[in-house]
Amino acid sequence: MVVLCLLWGLQQVAIKACAIQMSPTVQVSLRSLLAAFLVTGMMLLRRESLSLRDGTFRPGVLVGLLFGAEFLAVSVGLNYTTAGHMTVFLYTAPIFTVLGFHWLVREERMNRAQWLGVAISFAGIVMAFSGSLFVPGGRNLLIGDAFGTLGGILWAATTLVIRGSRLSEAPATKTLLYQLIGAAVLGLPFAWFTGRMDHITWGPMLWGNLVFQTLVVAFASYLFWFFLLTKYLASRLSVFSFLTPLFGVTFGVLLLNEPLDWRFVLGAVLVLAGIMVVNRK
Repeated sequence: MVVLCLLWGLQQVAIKACAIQMSPTVQVSLRSLLAAFLVTGMMLLRRESLSLRDGTFRPGVLVGLLFGAEFLAVSVGLNYTTAGHMTVFLYTAPIFTVLGFHWLVREERMNRAQWLGVAISFAGIVMAFSGSLFVPGGRNLLIGDAFGTLGGILWAATTLVIRGSRLSEAPATKTLLYQLIGAAVLGLPFAWFTGRMDHITWGPMLWGNLVFQTLVVAFASYLFWFFLLTKYLASRLSVFSFLTPLFGVTFGVLLLNEPLDWRFVLGAVLVLAGIMVVNRK
């Protein structure tokens, strides 16, 4: 889990580092398309069913669109904000997830301590947003931060649909395939119509980044995450996910020289503290 969190924290930094050579939207869409072929090949080798008549088609399409919209928000937001900011705001998803379960699933209703955690996290979001006002390019940072938060909301919606549909009983490979196809179907046309396909500069750094994004992040890490969920309690694994924003911010500072404002740091700490309170039973 520590290695997975390190990889997920690094992915935003890797996308941002190659943004001049290839738009983040094109990077995310291309890695999703290539990873979808890899997952399909893996399913064929393992003789897993690709049938759409198992009750997963409709929720699968919805999950694919939500997942695609999430990473579309992330890729567009990275044009405005830093990789560290994007990682922190994207990982507000657990807060929106528990809020969704509270309203939709009676057995998942929150207690007072969890409501306190939600309040702490939202206070942290406000504080982190305010930190963007006091650094150079603050207006652009706010736009990117908003896209990151939207990505967190869409991630939470994806989780709710999976938990509440036949996808919760489907193989992890099939659920991932729906998500990857959705990201490619939404991202590539968007990149084409907005002219982001016209400015690509191929080089060793970009090729290495695409290999990392496709093989390591979109294919191997997601599948290994699903594998871990079959072996360990989700609540225990989720505790480690708090490391991802920390890795993202650290890599952003060390590798991209991204600035840090104390208000953003304090806000990020409050967000993570609130998430820990919410997930504590």
